[in-house]
Amino acid sequence: MPYRSQRFKRNIITAALFMATVLLFSACGPYTFKDVSIPPEVKTIKVNFIENRAPYKNPQLSPRLTDQLQQKISNLTRRTLVTTDNADYIISGYISSYNVSTAAISSQQASANRLTVGVHMSLFSALDNKTTEYDVSRDFDFSAGLTLSQAEAQLFDDIVKNVTDEIFNRLFSNW
Repeated sequence: MPYRSQRFKRNIITAALFMATVLLFSACGPYTFKDVSIPPEVKTIKVNFIENRAPYKNPQLSPRLTDQLQQKISNLTRRTLVTTDNADYIISGYISSYNVSTAAISSQQASANRLTVGVHMSLFSALDNKTTEYDVSRDFDFSAGLTLSQAEAQLFDDIVKNVTDEIFNRLFSNW
């Protein structure tokens, strides 16, 4: 008799877990993640150099953003990157802002600063002769005890990665 009781309890627990799982996933509704949405007729993409038009210029940012965006497009889209202007998509852009502001105050002094990097991008589709404009920006907080140069040294790789991801998602993932 004890064996039947243990088996019965195990079956009840299994059924309850199954029902909880079904309810959890049905309550969330359908969720899909769409990586890249580029029309299949787009075969070639050109990425122009991302200029730095911000008042403060980090000389490494433009070339690194351009290079990272090209790499990301090459790795994730299965489209051919070209250097000629007869591409199906032509991507252009410029760094529009690179500003530092106070992010947090403690004891009436700045305890954290925020670097905001903004980029204006345009996507020209030669297939329908249409240009779409996008603005993206990302914030990067750092200790107020650091100079901007020190903060840039610590944050630079994150800045390039996150801004590149933001640009890519805005251009190709409909986010």
